Amino acid sequence: MRPAILISTLPLAALLALPLAAGDTDTGAAVPTFNRDIAPILYNNCSNCHRPGEVAPFSLLNYDDAAKRAKQIAAVTQARFMPPWKAEPGYGGHFLNERRLTDQQLTLIRDWASNGAPEGDPSQKPAPPKFSNGWQAGQPDQVVSMSQSFSLPAEGPDQFRCFVIPLNAAQDEYVSKVEFRPGNHRVVHHAILFLDATGRAHQREKVPGQGYNCVGGPGLAISGGLGGWAPGASPTELPPGIAQTIPKGADLVIQLHYHLSGKPEEDRSQVGITFAKNPPVKGLTLLTVGNANIDIPAGDDHYVVKASATLPMDAQVIGVFPHAHYLCKDMKVDAKLPDGSVQPLIWIKDWDFNWQGSYRYENPVKLPKGTEIEMQYTYDNSAANPRNPSSPPREVKFGEQTTNEMAFTFVQVTLDSPALVADFRLDADAQFLASVLEGALESEELAPQQKMQMQMLLTFFDKNKNGHIDPEERPALVEFLKKQTPRR
Repeated sequence: MRPAILISTLPLAALLALPLAAGDTDTGAAVPTFNRDIAPILYNNCSNCHRPGEVAPFSLLNYDDAAKRAKQIAAVTQARFMPPWKAEPGYGGHFLNERRLTDQQLTLIRDWASNGAPEGDPSQKPAPPKFSNGWQAGQPDQVVSMSQSFSLPAEGPDQFRCFVIPLNAAQDEYVSKVEFRPGNHRVVHHAILFLDATGRAHQREKVPGQGYNCVGGPGLAISGGLGGWAPGASPTELPPGIAQTIPKGADLVIQLHYHLSGKPEEDRSQVGITFAKNPPVKGLTLLTVGNANIDIPAGDDHYVVKASATLPMDAQVIGVFPHAHYLCKDMKVDAKLPDGSVQPLIWIKDWDFNWQGSYRYENPVKLPKGTEIEMQYTYDNSAANPRNPSSPPREVKFGEQTTNEMAFTFVQVTLDSPALVADFRLDADAQFLASVLEGALESEELAPQQKMQMQMLLTFFDKNKNGHIDPEERPALVEFLKKQTPRR
């Protein structure tokens, strides 16, 4: 768990005001105690963050620390504010490393707090968890780090910074496990690991080793990725036969979200890479679903953005990574199969930009060729939205800054063979370019020549001249783009 005051604009006082009445519990049941009932919950679900040296500002490993915050713990768990887990239960199957407390656990915490937070019999207390001071998953094969420390001021808005690290791969390399290790837990909120085989990220870093501003994304067409990290996350090894690929000569681009601590800080984070013992027998890649045609009027509290992409071949979905900025409040992603049936993938009813993450399925979702991955995101640009970065609200369009908005879903899939990845990416990239064409014309990030090229495409393929690429016009544009896009 992480205190509400650090992760949301929702006032902590409002959470503490929630009632802690006993509810429908058995009046003859024993009062919960810390040692018997609460310690196991905190150790299994909260201690990854709430321990000395970690991102949370206080520890919950002993009775005294927990007891003096009992009402706060009860309030934030009853509101399902803590532990941070956004995926709606039962929608899309089970995910790995779910941090959602059961109703029984919530009742135990509530009743413990409302009865004075008793300590209980010391003999019933489980041993506190032990944590490694080094790499959680063992010594990696390769360790890379930011070339120098990055200095952060004491106060100000959150910072999003991309750091470029050469991996010096002489040939394509295959990775089974990646572990991100924050250099300073007090300020590193989360990290996303991109790969760039084009050299563009290196060009954007004006001062070597000091990175560049990159709100929303790395600001370039990525060549792959190595996952991400958020507080409480544990490194997960890919199943045998599946591996992430580091293209020859690619740079690692680490996007770091820094949350300032109130005093000057420095960070020099690291990444540990463990290579697969054998080349993969299955392909691993991404399907990106997105819409850049976003223009949210000031005051609109229910602005809906939809997008879809088609699987060009049979695939297994192993994870999803939804992404938007501060105004998004609800995001739903489904798979519509060729026979018309619908397979839910994920639903987040209370999106919070500060707690974005990747969601990997316990069991892969098998989907046939022709399946439509459909997303629907809802945004609230009203003054009633406590996460709205603008006061008063203003018109918001697509863009990289947090005061802009985005609507993307990154779908990680496996294919029957690595040889299929190039054709899959060719089709997927063309679909993505077609889907963001209209919105990209409004982006301030594009050079004039790029906008002119996109406008020419829109004019040529907009056969009915309504200013949009309609569903029946999109296949022709996708086929054209596939012919222009080199295989990766």
